Amino acid sequence: MSDLPFTLDQLRILKAIAAEGSFKRAADSLYVSQPAVSLQVQNLERQLDVPLFDRGGRRAQLTEAGYLLLSYGEKILTLCQETCRAIEDLQNLQGGTLIVGASQTTGTYLLPRMIGLFRQSYPDVSVQLHVHSTRRTAWSVANGQVDLAIIGGEVPAELQEALEIIPYAEDELALLLPVSHPFAKMETIQKDDLYKLQFIALDSQSTIRKVIDQVLTRSGIDTRRLRIEMELNSIEAIKNAVQSGLGASFVSTSAIEKELQMGVLHRAQVEDMVVKRMLSVVVNPNRYRSKAAEAFSREILPQFARPDWGKDVVLPSALDINSLKAARLAQEIANHEA
Repeated sequence: MSDLPFTLDQLRILKAIAAEGSFKRAADSLYVSQPAVSLQVQNLERQLDVPLFDRGGRRAQLTEAGYLLLSYGEKILTLCQETCRAIEDLQNLQGGTLIVGASQTTGTYLLPRMIGLFRQSYPDVSVQLHVHSTRRTAWSVANGQVDLAIIGGEVPAELQEALEIIPYAEDELALLLPVSHPFAKMETIQKDDLYKLQFIALDSQSTIRKVIDQVLTRSGIDTRRLRIEMELNSIEAIKNAVQSGLGASFVSTSAIEKELQMGVLHRAQVEDMVVKRMLSVVVNPNRYRSKAAEAFSREILPQFARPDWGKDVVLPSALDINSLKAARLAQEIANHEA
């Protein structure tokens, strides 16, 4: 086949429709008219001689052929984006983009500080921060949508072999109390005292909540006996609730530095118990890594890492995307056609 039966614009439109669920919302997201989107889809289906959407329902639903084209189309578009970024890198960090992913707590409290330091050295580099759940962030790394990520949860099992998961730093979780609470006057409290507190917690399905429960269990605490009086969906809401005297909570130390300095929250010490979780840096060794990403890894990551980070950790270097990626994509297409 000498001429490809699709264009990059058509692949972008297909991806947008699949993501948005309708032709109209896809058109809005691409800043084009709905008739233009419909016409492109009609032309694409005519050129491929297969229907790409089932048009019976209210939501635009891909056919089997549509899913197949979307799968390869996303790879093609990712390669195009990586190619553009590689060309930008020829300017030697006088431009380009750094895309960093993070789970909720690290993305809210740690990454902005790291990005601020990076921008001081490389003000011309555009930096994007994508904050999502650990699972979604890991998939973004796997799909090449972010250069690297710092997460506090566990990478999905299906991605652990494909990604480089590097232990990075310990994040301590502190027991917060209202400053007016009687326990706030004590130097330390006993483990059994935890059962006397009213707790404010994140949703039971959140990564941090699960980590806290696991660590408490390993420390001999029966989490079923803890009195969870309230569940909130953000760390900021929890801090405000504790400050208002509504209960106690375990919160990452990175999220409470300002409040402790101001004296509006009390950090309680529990005898013979330290609650910590491991943060990890996640990269995809099979994706192109920009000079901006390498500079961030080399100059910024060590400043916040565990003490032995620089001694035994080597992040994957940038890959040659020209022949490697093209060959892999061609092989995948050949395997499918076979």
